[in-house]
Amino acid sequence: MESDFREKQRKNYTLMRSINDIGMALLIFCVGLFLVAGDKLKIDAVTKLLVDKDQLLRYMFGGMCLLYGGYRLYRGIKKDY
Repeated sequence: MESDFREKQRKNYTLMRSINDIGMALLIFCVGLFLVAGDKLKIDAVTKLLVDKDQLLRYMFGGMCLLYGGYRLYRGIKKDY
C-alpha cells in the first residue's frame, strides 16, 4: 500500500518535471530563434526592436538560448530525474 503511493507520487513528480522542462524549453528556444533570425522576418515592429542592439551580443545570447533550450528539451524527453 505504501509502495504504491510512493510509486504514484514519483510518477506524478516525473510527469510534472517533464512538462515543465518541455514548456520552458520551447519558450527559451523561441527567444533564441527570435534573437538569431528576427531581423530576417521583415516585420516592422521586430526590425525596430532589434535594430539598435549589438549584433554580436544578440547572436551570442541567441545561440546560448538555442543551446539551453535544446538541452531542456532533451532533459524533458529523457525524464531521468
